[in-house]
Amino acid sequence: MLAFVKIRINAIPIKLIILLFSLFLMIQNHSAAQESKFSPYDYMTTSDNQSIRYGVWKCWKEKRLGSVILLGGRREFMEKYTETINELIQKGFDVYSFDWLGQGLSTRILTNKHKGFIENYDIYINDLNMFFREIVQPEAALPLVILAHSMGAHITLRFIHDHPGIADKVVLVSPMIDILTSPSPGWFVRFITRVAVKVGLDHAYVIGSGDYTGEKFEGNRLTSDPDRFMDENRAIAENPDLALGGPTYGWLSATFESIEILTEPGYAEKITTPVLIVSAGNDRIVPIDAQKAICSLLPDCRFTEIPDARHEIHKETDTVRSIFWDEFDRFTNASIK
Repeated sequence: MLAFVKIRINAIPIKLIILLFSLFLMIQNHSAAQESKFSPYDYMTTSDNQSIRYGVWKCWKEKRLGSVILLGGRREFMEKYTETINELIQKGFDVYSFDWLGQGLSTRILTNKHKGFIENYDIYINDLNMFFREIVQPEAALPLVILAHSMGAHITLRFIHDHPGIADKVVLVSPMIDILTSPSPGWFVRFITRVAVKVGLDHAYVIGSGDYTGEKFEGNRLTSDPDRFMDENRAIAENPDLALGGPTYGWLSATFESIEILTEPGYAEKITTPVLIVSAGNDRIVPIDAQKAICSLLPDCRFTEIPDARHEIHKETDTVRSIFWDEFDRFTNASIK
């Protein structure tokens, strides 16, 4: 009888532990559900069954200035632009963004997910059009402003050429109108790329590039701000799936092909949307002369060069970024409220 009572008494804490553990799991599941409910991120599926991750951030202000469609460059992802997104919201904009196919948390095209690849730029343009039609236009506050960096700026110019009137204003930051290929001349890099693709090396890394490895600030060509430089590394450390390595010959071939389309005679002259180009005076990724040239051809274009800025103006020092935001505010009639 005494043994039976002892077992019953010992069983009480066990049942209590099981109950508490069950409650803990319920709380965790509820928290996860709530987090998912309020997450800015979601996915859309393209016509060829690719998954594109996008994000929507709503401004809390009663009177909004409109909506900004924020488009990053090659290798980038939405988390890298957290600071910029918060600044746009503070100004009074809703913000819409997405990860390009093949990078961020959108579908990766090749088995080696670190390889940057695209078959042609029409894919990027079609995905951007789908994002506009299905996600942005049904609910976005007007006017619509596209804010795009580097490769995203290149795609934007082709997009507004093909879809005139779809955006009210466009701000291009360090736009990839062409690529700096030094120390090799551009004609030679184009020739090597054509040969590589012709012999079936379109999925191979461009010579000198490879899988993603954590980068060091010293000697980087992107920004002179050491803290903002680490934003990308910190995000990848938290979620390694965001990492993307170097470009393949396939990506480079598609890029050169799209550059030829963008710069062919008469193309830029048909883009009627008001454009602001903000150029980095110390850019070693894309040439400034090409940016000035296309601005001179666009019917409605303003050009600003920030002398000490490197390629990633959004990730630059406070001084550089302050100049950028002043230009952005004047062009969009925005200001921090």
